[in-house]
Amino acid sequence: MNAVTESIINRGDLAHLVLFLWAGAATGACVHLLKESAAAHRRFDAFVREIARFNRRQGTGSSGE
Repeated sequence: MNAVTESIINRGDLAHLVLFLWAGAATGACVHLLKESAAAHRRFDAFVREIARFNRRQGTGSSGE
């Protein structure tokens, strides 16, 4: 990795290196956020299923009885 960085710096492409690092970090952040969003969706879905199961056990339906 050091040789690659040195080569880029010697050629004057430091801006390209910085842009690549920024794009990589942004992509990594997006992937992390998507994983977290999917996990939150699964937790919420499990919560809603538990509420529905509780309501069925208590005999309360969606009719507002």
